[in-house]
Amino acid sequence: MKQLERLLFLQGNRCFFCQQAIPPGEASIEHLVASANGGAKDDENCVACCKAVNTALGSLSVKAKLQAVLNQRGAFACPHAGEVLAGAPAMHPEAERLELAVADLLKRGAARPRKVATLRNTINSVFQNKLSEEELSSLVSLLARRGYIAVQDTKVSYALPQAGA
Repeated sequence: MKQLERLLFLQGNRCFFCQQAIPPGEASIEHLVASANGGAKDDENCVACCKAVNTALGSLSVKAKLQAVLNQRGAFACPHAGEVLAGAPAMHPEAERLELAVADLLKRGAARPRKVATLRNTINSVFQNKLSEEELSSLVSLLARRGYIAVQDTKVSYALPQAGA
């Protein structure tokens, strides 16, 4: 039995983070301690989750992943389905997108995009290139309105919040 199949079986075919049923083809393995950070590929360090959650958490540290879960205020909102556990308030999709985009930019550190076109491509890749042009423009505008980015001509500068703040 493959590791992903085993993890799905042990987790009742549900995402470890959002507890929603994982649609066929949408499951992936998330390393709690990212492989890029030296995490093992064994079952003790791995869970099955939605591909969107895996993409959102990327190679964040365990501390940053825990903070992302805690930021959901009671129920982890899956970025794929935009749903939360029954009874919990849903986060507005734009606010959820903003959080994911900011988390990705924070993770990039000094390697953040310096041009608007590159920023748009970077943000869209966080959402598996599924954002419409309108959604992408709205998200970039929201980053600017919140003061997280400043755009001058085609150049971007950043004033992101401190990680975990």
